[in-house]
Amino acid sequence: MVTESSSASGRRSVRSTHEGILRGQSARESAARTYARALPIVPVRARGLTIEGADGRRYLDCLSGAGTLALGHNHPVVLEAIRKVLDSGAPLHDLDLATPVKDAFVTELFRTLPPGFAGNARVRFCGPAGTDAVEAALNLVRAATGRTGVLAFGGACHGMTAGSLEVPGGAADVRVVRLPYPQDYRCPFGVGGDRGAELAARWTESVLDDLGSGVRQPAGMILEPVQGEGGVLPVPDAWLHRMRQITAERSVPLIADEVQTGVGRTGAFWAVEHSGIAPDVMVLSKAIGGSLPLAVIVYRDALDVRQPGAPAGTFRGNQLAMAAGTATLAHVRENGLAERAATLGSHMLGRLRDLAHHFPGMGDVRGRGLMIGIEMVDPETDHGPDGTTPSRVTPEAVTPERGTPEAVTAPSSLDDPRVWADGRAGTPHRPPPPPAPELAAAVRRECLRRGLIVELGGRHSGVVRLLPPLTITDEQASAVLDRLADAIEAASRDHIPPANPTPPDPTRFQYSPPTAAGTQPVGQHEDRDRHRQRHPVRSRSSRASGPDELRGHHADPAR
Repeated sequence: MVTESSSASGRRSVRSTHEGILRGQSARESAARTYARALPIVPVRARGLTIEGADGRRYLDCLSGAGTLALGHNHPVVLEAIRKVLDSGAPLHDLDLATPVKDAFVTELFRTLPPGFAGNARVRFCGPAGTDAVEAALNLVRAATGRTGVLAFGGACHGMTAGSLEVPGGAADVRVVRLPYPQDYRCPFGVGGDRGAELAARWTESVLDDLGSGVRQPAGMILEPVQGEGGVLPVPDAWLHRMRQITAERSVPLIADEVQTGVGRTGAFWAVEHSGIAPDVMVLSKAIGGSLPLAVIVYRDALDVRQPGAPAGTFRGNQLAMAAGTATLAHVRENGLAERAATLGSHMLGRLRDLAHHFPGMGDVRGRGLMIGIEMVDPETDHGPDGTTPSRVTPEAVTPERGTPEAVTAPSSLDDPRVWADGRAGTPHRPPPPPAPELAAAVRRECLRRGLIVELGGRHSGVVRLLPPLTITDEQASAVLDRLADAIEAASRDHIPPANPTPPDPTRFQYSPPTAAGTQPVGQHEDRDRHRQRHPVRSRSSRASGPDELRGHHADPAR
């Protein structure tokens, strides 16, 4: 029989173990650690979307190893693949030797590549991290072209090695020219939409073609189809198509960094597929290893000029990672999880945009597939000439009236660029409120108190990011959104008064599955009973008291 005193003693012991591990980390690990500072948890078990800490609390993990866990934690097909290699007696490390495990991985990888790319592609295994793959891609195009310079984009993040640190938006100038990355909410040209993207494309052409720009013909251009660490910024498909056209016409290899966007994350197996392009080089890591370290570059065979012995890294023959990666790629492909991510991500974005009408601190909700960002802002700063809060409606969402100058001069698409008749590049719109990193950090803290793990990104760490596994169920998606809505409400109450004093209508924001059938991913039934109960967004004053199994562990982690 368990007495109350013995139960309390057990809880104290668990808590002591948890706190002791955190103290040990703080005392012995580098000051450079990041996630551990914002997420003071000690994971001991994990399955799918759920993590259990050493203190017994459970969390819904929407960080997913910074996008590494396409299938969530410890997916059965991944564990089975790893056990099969372990039980076979095969060597676990093989440098770059040919093995059956590697052959299976390459075969499955090539099966997923964009149309028109796999037929004349080569694959190169690098060191185990995405930054190693970026380094290999830069070395590849420099060797193939005999040139050194690289075109990159503001806000980019491409890794942490010496070469890859040259190209992110915040790096010091080395051999890199940084170009404006198109976005609606904080358009670098102040116009947004198709007009802003067109200006960004023309800027790129000018830099390459103007003999007075000071930019020599580069070895390559590197870009992310969706900037992740830059604040979840999807580029317009037409703009990416223009980048492909611009680089091809000038013999500049195009490098697509798909480290975070690949393997179904954005609603297509590879994010470049949204625009219908095939780059010259694809940089792949994170999800392709099925939770284990693995990185490769895939590139057109015409670029394959490196000689044997070129730097590649010792740890490029990890057999367990290749087996786990093969299982992950096949599971995503066979079960349509990219399409699932597109559908579910669209519904999650829709609900969050509805929620933003009630919380002005939610300046912009954006994303693609299950790569979602919420930019938190300070709406009390007046940027508009009429003293109103700037609108979230971007210029391309407004149809000009027939016969107006805007209707006559606005371009119809990036593939048919025109010069406006009056010489204008676009109509400036009121700038958005300034970012609010303190509010974003408060939202992250409130999420953790409610058993939800999220992370921040963006130029000022003001964007709350969601990267749930592709296997997230409808019930789990509902739980994630409810906890996030609760956290935003709590954080906003301390920072910003509500835009609408009337509490949101619970029925309006009730989550509903995308379709009646066929939306649940295969093999993901763990923890289902804990997620049966639905919870619409509602004010704290209207929340019923009593136990709530789904929300479960909402107490402060310090308890």
